[in-house]
Amino acid sequence: MTYLAHTAHSQFGALWLSLVGWTLTCMSLGLVQWREWQVSDRKVVTSGVAWVGIWRACFNSYTEVSEGFRNMHCRSIRLQEASTPPEIAAGQVLMLLSLLVGLCGNAGGVCAMRSAYFGLGKNSSIRLGFISTGVLCLLAAVLSLVPLVWNLSSVVTNQTIRFPPEFKLPPAPDSQRVGGGISVGVVGSVLMVVSGVVFCSYRLPERPEPGREQLHPSRSSPSEPENLRVVSSTGRDNPTFEIQEFF
Repeated sequence: MTYLAHTAHSQFGALWLSLVGWTLTCMSLGLVQWREWQVSDRKVVTSGVAWVGIWRACFNSYTEVSEGFRNMHCRSIRLQEASTPPEIAAGQVLMLLSLLVGLCGNAGGVCAMRSAYFGLGKNSSIRLGFISTGVLCLLAAVLSLVPLVWNLSSVVTNQTIRFPPEFKLPPAPDSQRVGGGISVGVVGSVLMVVSGVVFCSYRLPERPEPGREQLHPSRSSPSEPENLRVVSSTGRDNPTFEIQEFF
């Protein structure tokens, strides 16, 4: 089998990018700060700020606790509820699929790197493994970017969410802005895209055509004896050799 470790250095870096991107996607999925609502009515939302994620809606409140302390009030956002907006419902489904596909892509990348560095399997199977890994990374990035961009658009256009009464949130915020959850998810998706492109760009080394030999310019051919007689313009005569030749 052809030695291929030196051909996969870029893919080794892409594997690290993919792992970091997948980790950031996991973090984005768990963060509640996808949307940051500014609320003027502070009777319940005493901090004036509420956070809306794809799984929960939370806010800090200083009511019903001792003075100087605060309590975070959170409610779960369920997929089957009629009040759940479509962009959040899509985020719950597509982000989980993105994690699953990204995990398969990273596992495939580890197997492909192992085959390339340790000379396991055929050359064609190694290239197919890298391409499959790249496709899975790109698919994972697309699956996560769809809900991220959708929720980002909802924030920019100041879309409202009519939560049930138990959420204790107003039907519309005074203003809202993008939270850290969307930012982290976008960075992770971009890293997955870059790694997928690098994986798909892997190429096997070209094999020399049979019957063709590349001669080193410093080597002389037996059929060309004149190449053996090379006189250096900077050389000097050996006087000892001349004396021995004279006698």
